[in-house]
Amino acid sequence: MALLSVEEVTRRFGGIVALDDVSLDADVGEIVGLIGPNGAGKTTVFNLVTRIYRPQEGDIRFQGSSLLRTPPYRVVHRGIARTFQNVELFSTMTVLENVLVGTQSRHVMRGGRRRAREILGYVGLGHLAETGVKELPFGLQKRVELARALACGPTLLLLDEPAGGLSHEEVEELAGFIRRIRDDFELTVVIVEHHMNLVMGVSDRVFVLSFGKRIAAGTPSEVQRDPAVIEAYLGAG
Repeated sequence: MALLSVEEVTRRFGGIVALDDVSLDADVGEIVGLIGPNGAGKTTVFNLVTRIYRPQEGDIRFQGSSLLRTPPYRVVHRGIARTFQNVELFSTMTVLENVLVGTQSRHVMRGGRRRAREILGYVGLGHLAETGVKELPFGLQKRVELARALACGPTLLLLDEPAGGLSHEEVEELAGFIRRIRDDFELTVVIVEHHMNLVMGVSDRVFVLSFGKRIAAGTPSEVQRDPAVIEAYLGAG
């Protein structure tokens, strides 16, 4: 069953068509990869799902009902959380305080501080709870952002380039970690990522965008063999 359905969506910015009649979906419990060259429209999809942007055409449905009538500040209440390509944390706050924001985003939770500490322990940052986030290296800041997203109690988790700035060893660990998050938190996960080994190794299905159009969809092995995908990444010939 589709938890998220992006249905024939078009988004323009002036004369630039960022997305052109794009459809994709994510079923309950799936890990879905969204890939494509720079400027393909991947992050625009996330910004539409989270209501930062509104499509000029098409619809976005979550749990069977349209998101287009949901104001941006209510998206997290519907059960959608995300991370960002460029980390978006509260730089004057501690690690724990940033994650506490997540516990309050969906509904005011009793025991929010305990939940925040539990999630920090889960992502391996419990010992840094009282540290200011601006003191952390980029890779750890990304993990704080992930912890904050998990603290929202989402049903759908959108990860925008989670491997950015990570070492080869950290990327290998991340693949297993994403699967564990999916299973332990019973999530559906959609990943925008340039790191092909990560996407192909962790995704159940992959959608490919190029110049705002969907050019391929299928299992990782199907997508890797698709001539349109090879041309988009490597060029004709």
